[in-house]
Amino acid sequence: METLTQAPVLARFGYAVSDATRARILLALSDASSYPSDLADSLGVSRQSMSNHLTCLRGCGLVVAVPVGRRSRYELADARLGHAIKDLIGVVLAVDPACCAPDGECFA
Repeated sequence: METLTQAPVLARFGYAVSDATRARILLALSDASSYPSDLADSLGVSRQSMSNHLTCLRGCGLVVAVPVGRRSRYELADARLGHAIKDLIGVVLAVDPACCAPDGECFA
């Protein structure tokens, strides 16, 4: 395990939220911990897709799996992430529509 600070943390976070499904997972987990099957159902994705996204988020150090009996419940790795996510979604951006698609995909 490697511990990251400052710019590498932001880079990992940026990579994680660059995918809309992963961003939605982080938003959901900022409200409450959840089981993968419940997350998949609430976000309308397959369980296999959810598993892949959770693996990515775990690898980025943003979520942790908490064993509960034979299942694992997922939560944010640090409660401060929830506060940061909620602060970020309150930001209003002035964007150039010729540069980025509505989903955030850049054309440049």
